[in-house]
This record gives sequence, structure tokens and C-alpha cells, in this order.
Amino acid sequence: MSRLTALGSGWLAVAAFLSVGTARAQEADADLVKRGEYLVTAGDCTACHTKAGGKYMAGNYKLDTPIGAIKTPNLTPDDETGIGKWTYETFEKAFRHGIGDEGEYLYPAFPFGWYTKVSDEDTKAIFAYLKSLTPVKEKREENEIPFPFNVRTALITWRTAFFTAERFKPDPNASAEVNRGGYLVEGLGHCGMCHNERKLVGNSSLAGRFGGGVIDGWYAPNITPDGHQGIGAWSDAEVVTYLKTGTAPGNRPGVAAGPMRQTIEESLSKMTDADLQAMVAYLRTIPAKQTYKEKDLQAFNQPGAPGADTYLTYCSSCHRPDGKGVEGAIPALAGNTSVQSAGPESVINVIVGGLAAQSGYAPMPAIGQEMTDEQIKNVTDYIRNSWGNKAPVVSETGVVATARQKIKTMMAGNAPCSTIDDDKLKAGVEQAVGGDRLKGLKPNDFVPVLARAAPQVKAAAPEAGDDAVVNGLLAAFCQANRSDREAEPLPWSATIGSFGNVAYSQVKNPEKRVDAMPGQPPASGARPAKP
Repeated sequence: MSRLTALGSGWLAVAAFLSVGTARAQEADADLVKRGEYLVTAGDCTACHTKAGGKYMAGNYKLDTPIGAIKTPNLTPDDETGIGKWTYETFEKAFRHGIGDEGEYLYPAFPFGWYTKVSDEDTKAIFAYLKSLTPVKEKREENEIPFPFNVRTALITWRTAFFTAERFKPDPNASAEVNRGGYLVEGLGHCGMCHNERKLVGNSSLAGRFGGGVIDGWYAPNITPDGHQGIGAWSDAEVVTYLKTGTAPGNRPGVAAGPMRQTIEESLSKMTDADLQAMVAYLRTIPAKQTYKEKDLQAFNQPGAPGADTYLTYCSSCHRPDGKGVEGAIPALAGNTSVQSAGPESVINVIVGGLAAQSGYAPMPAIGQEMTDEQIKNVTDYIRNSWGNKAPVVSETGVVATARQKIKTMMAGNAPCSTIDDDKLKAGVEQAVGGDRLKGLKPNDFVPVLARAAPQVKAAAPEAGDDAVVNGLLAAFCQANRSDREAEPLPWSATIGSFGNVAYSQVKNPEKRVDAMPGQPPASGARPAKP
């Protein structure tokens, strides 16, 4: 072999070695990004950094806090408006220490008090994933925070009192599963951000740890092992099912709504079973806590109880007079842990705003739109203290009025109609009920129209699922009729609520579809007469 040939072979060997090394480095980078994606999901970053109808992680979500509204930042790698020019060191300082890229203190509405516990390896993976996103040019909008709270230097007082930079320290006496759960609950999951009593914004360790608290006008319940007010009566499997689906099976029913519903859909439902089981195992180690003193409120377990007439008029046709609901279709109120939280906010919000179809349950009409504030207060107390339920009565004046002002939903008629994101489902709904086919549709005609349309939509988008089909039909009905809602024979909330319940019936139980001619009343689903 000539010297030149040998030299050439050597360079080929070096090139091959470098090629293998590059491929391995790219594979390692891809693994790091994939790991970061899971961690971002576990941290539920989407909820606060993606506004409704906005680009993924481009920020400007309006976060209401006790000191004013904060507009969240853009986390895409755009050089001008995002984190494109950030180094890892800049990101780490913001993520785990609450100090921005210009040296400013970050408001503790950003949970750096929890993220400080995240490991170096996971923080690097999160940064790698965010850097891999498609850049979106979207300038951050101004916060709506009045003086003196808009002076960030004043945050030094909060930081001095409540913030300590520290990593998660495993308990040497606990199992690996419990420590994994603790790392998630106390770190990325920042569960205490909502479920602590939270007398101070961002306080991660004091003020009723995991005992329940109000967040953005909703009540995040007690998640300690207390047998009545917490999750002590639930089996581990029931808690895991709730975290995955938003509903609890067994004899302790519960349905997630508000911020928890979003957290389940965007975060918890996408986590591994092993991680959810670990989180439950850790929560079992938290000392049980009673958020309120239980009282024997027998006034609600007898005829003529406050709120009983209102319940029988507006609620009993679905939830039944005994509060047991309809298995798999209407959630039970009797024994419902969510209903018995220390605060009544979530119950009132659902009464006022209704709910879309979710977890296999029918959509709930915004029935509170037809009630007075006093009726809502009384029926809230009634369902929270009947059939063996025990919870504090509504004592705060104006809580119902506050909910009316804050809760804006399509079902209540005070928010824009929902949109359909799934392209196949959107096309299926358009083909089945598009154009003017739903415009001016009267309640007597809901059954025959939906008996035809529901199976068409399901066939067009079989992967969408029944909940999405029902909600897609609701969105189409809203878009066709909202402008004419004042001319309806029933209030808008009752009209769209009735349409939603018929849609649910036809989607879920086509074998029970009734024959009806347009203009004739349906065979079921009639509303109870008002006294």
C-alpha cells in the first residue's frame, strides 16, 4: 500500500468515526428534546403560556391574580419576542430563581417557588424542548397591575419571606415511588399553587398545605388523605382514574371543572400511569387535614329544606331527587367529593356557566341563568348538605353575583360560540348540519334533526370521540342561532341546554332513537314545570 493510499484510508476512517459521533449526538439531542416535551407537559406549561386561539407557547394568556392581570411571556425561540437569544444560564435563572433576562424579579404567579426543586438534567431538557419549537413573533402585552404592585423591586419582601432556592431532596426513608411522586407534586406539578389554602400569592409551603383553596374564582379541593373532605376514601386506582379522565368511579363521584379540567386535558392525562401512581403514593404521605369543621346540618334532610324547591324544579330531572344522577351519563351529587369542598365557588360556577360534554357525561345547561342569586345560593347549600353530604353553607355575600360577572361561557350565552379544532369533525358537522339547517330550529324538532345528523357526524370523524361530537354539534347550533336567541320561546341557556342533551342522547344511545316528525314534541327530555 502506498503512503498516499494509507493516508487516504486513515482520513476515511476518521470521517466515518466523526459521522457516527455526529449521528449519536443528534440522537442524544432528540432524546433530550423528547424528554423535555414530557416534562413541559407534566408542568402544564401550555395552560398559562398559550392564550385561547393563540399559537402554542406564544404567551399573552391573561392570568388573573389578586394584584391584577398578568400577561404571560412568549416561550418560543423567537429572537425578538421570545427566548431565541436566551442562553441556558438565562433560562435557568428565570425558571428556578424567578429573575428575568434583564435582572428583574418575576411575579410569583410564575411558580418558580416550585420549579426551583427541578433537577439540573430536567431543566436542561425543558430548555432544549422550548428551543426546538417553531418561533412565533408575538410581543408580550402589558400587564394590568396598578401601582404599587407594578414596582417589581418591592417583590424583594416576598422573596425574602417565602422563597428559598433549593433542589428536591429525596426522603431516605421513603420508597423510590413516593420520592418520584414528591418530586412531581412539589416541583413541576406545583400542585400546591392551587390546592394550598394560599393566603399569600405564590406561598408554596404555608397556609394550609394541600387543604384546598380558591384559584381564579374556582375552588381547588382538599387533596390530603382526610376521609371526608380529602381523598382518603378514594382508592389509589380511583384517584389515578380521576387524574387521567376528570371523573372518579366508585361511590365517591367527582367531576373536574374549571382550571382542573384544563390541567387534566393538557397535562395529567398525557402522563404515564407510573408517574400518576407515584403522585398518588406521595399524597398519601401528607398529613390528613380538615379544611372546615363538619356540622350536622339536619335542616337539609327534611321536607321544605332551603333550596329543596329550587332543586326539584331545575335539577332533579337530570340529577334525580335522590341526587344519584344517571350512571355514566349524569354525575351523582350525593357523596360527590367535589361538591363537598370547603368553598362553594366551583359548584356556583357550574350552575351559572354550565359544562360542555366531558368524560362521557352529558353537557350541563347553564341553568343558573334562569335562577335568582338567592335561588343559586340556596340550591348550592342544599346539594352540599343533602343525602349525607356535609359542607359549609354559603356565607360570603356577593359570591353568586361575582360568579355571574366572571363566568363567561357559550352555554350561558355571554361568551363567543366554541370552535371545532378537529378538521375531520369540522367537515362532518358542516356536511350534516351546515348552512341554514340549524338556523331557527325549534326544540320540538331537535330529535328528528339530530337523529339523522348525529350518526353522520360520528361516521365522518370516528376518532374524535362522543364528547367531541356532542360539543361540535353544540358549537354549530350556537353559531347558527346566537344572533336570534332573544326571539326564542325559551331563554338561550335553556334552548342550547336542551339541544345539547338531545345531541348527547342521539350520539350515545342511537338504539333509543325515537321516531318523531318535525313540529311534534319529543318523547323525552321535557323540562319540569316551574312552580
